[in-house]
Amino acid sequence: MAYKSSGGQIDVPGFFADLVRCETRLYNALNDLLRERHGIVTSQFELLRYLRDHPGSRVADLAAEFAVGVGATSKGVDRLEKQGRVVRQPNPSDRRSSLLALTDDGSRLIEAAEETFTRGLAELVGGALDDASAAAAVHTLAKLRSELERRQIGMPTG
Repeated sequence: MAYKSSGGQIDVPGFFADLVRCETRLYNALNDLLRERHGIVTSQFELLRYLRDHPGSRVADLAAEFAVGVGATSKGVDRLEKQGRVVRQPNPSDRRSSLLALTDDGSRLIEAAEETFTRGLAELVGGALDDASAAAAVHTLAKLRSELERRQIGMPTG
């Protein structure tokens, strides 16, 4: 089945395959880079970055942001906590949950890793996209993500 756009036919299954394969290859390449230089993987980088930018988040907030189950997210936080990069603090407004915070080590790590991540991603994408096509891709993917999130499509059930 093809999607009809103003410019003609688009192979929707092909678009999906390209989108997923690009994401997988970028994620894997960044995993390797972050592991080699900082001892973390991309999922840990994303969790640490989110916690830096959203102080006082809960595991449920992380799970919602990344469209991942709460159990898997909690296990990821457990690993970061064991490594001394994150701490759980009592939530004064809800004793059933904890608030998450970066440790000093976690803060230093995310600052260093973010530079590596940003440069690495720019190099990976820069070879394939010029400024105009990169800007169009950013706009298009942000619009698609926003619509999927607005409609709560693809959210885990547990």
